[in-house]
Amino acid sequence: MIFREAKPEDITQIQIVRNAVTENALSNPALVTDADCLEFITNRGKGWVCEINKQIVGFSIADLKENNIWALFVHPNFDKRGIGRKLHDLIVDWYFGQTQKTVWLGTAPNTRAESFYRKAGWQEIGTHGEGEIKFEMTFDNWK
Repeated sequence: MIFREAKPEDITQIQIVRNAVTENALSNPALVTDADCLEFITNRGKGWVCEINKQIVGFSIADLKENNIWALFVHPNFDKRGIGRKLHDLIVDWYFGQTQKTVWLGTAPNTRAESFYRKAGWQEIGTHGEGEIKFEMTFDNWK
């Protein structure tokens, strides 16, 4: 298992992971384009990937412009191996290494992701988008 920063040439495999998930699946895969991914990992923030046998099995991306975790996904075939937690910790550590501004994310209610974020110390602050739970993490709570 290799964890490393995401590169533009990873986008094709990142999209495969994003479109393979069963929770928080995109209603329309065309909503998140390769150009979007490139913008987020090169200009707006940074991303990390987990690679096993040269295959990307998970990724996380932070957005410094909107102060949020834009994405954190693990391919369902690689669930429950600690990949999500490691990608989470890498992205949040990096984010708070850049700024002390509170970071937020949204996820669907009644999902494993909701439970994951609660266990990781995120605080529910309301809703976002179409019924997602909005969570925040402060710099002080992460330290």
